[in-house]
Amino acid sequence: MRIIPAIDIMDGHCVQLVGGEPGTEELFGDPVEAAMEWMQAGATLFHIIDLDSALGTGDNLEKILRICQTVKLPVQVGGGIRDYEKARFLLESGVDRVILGTMAVADYHADFFNIRRLGEEFGPHRLIVALDSKSGKIVVDGWQKQTEFTATEFVKALSDLVWGFLYTDVDVEGRLKGVNLTGIRCVVESTPLPVIISGGISTLPDLKNIKELGAWGVVLGKAIYTGRIDFKEALTL
Repeated sequence: MRIIPAIDIMDGHCVQLVGGEPGTEELFGDPVEAAMEWMQAGATLFHIIDLDSALGTGDNLEKILRICQTVKLPVQVGGGIRDYEKARFLLESGVDRVILGTMAVADYHADFFNIRRLGEEFGPHRLIVALDSKSGKIVVDGWQKQTEFTATEFVKALSDLVWGFLYTDVDVEGRLKGVNLTGIRCVVESTPLPVIISGGISTLPDLKNIKELGAWGVVLGKAIYTGRIDFKEALTL
């Protein structure tokens, strides 16, 4: 199971939010410096989210591309990628995989036309679909709008089109109070594709439990920035 440090960017800063809510952010320095520190600690893959783009208040493309150029390690990027053109730009600019959430939901009624188009041009192995779940339903537009889809419904609809899935339980995200193992199990068991887990992970036992459920990887954010989990210990586990 891969341990993936999160680099969430807002207004040019590396931040961590509680439940994705603006105004709850804690600042943790420069995103490029954070990426360098995690690389030196042993990271082999980065999870970058452009929070300003997700919330429609701007973007942090310059910082994202600088991280790609600096660390020269695989990078998966999400947040505000809501059309084919932006996804293509990122994939052509050094991003290894794009994470598609709102765009995937919007694409549903068009038989995933844009996701199919990206898969044909760049390969399905460069596409991740975000399953951001709140109260059992997928949420979009920076987690501000709830849909009628469940995570497992979406998995079944997309399993032939993408590399894998990112499952985030928004109800526990950023709260350092543990994970929803039932929700994780349902998603992992619903697909043979890789599933990355995010949200609420705060202890080494959380990681062990997620690993036993068969997740491909986990994204660690606030837990490693605040020292609740030692990153090197997590890699060892």
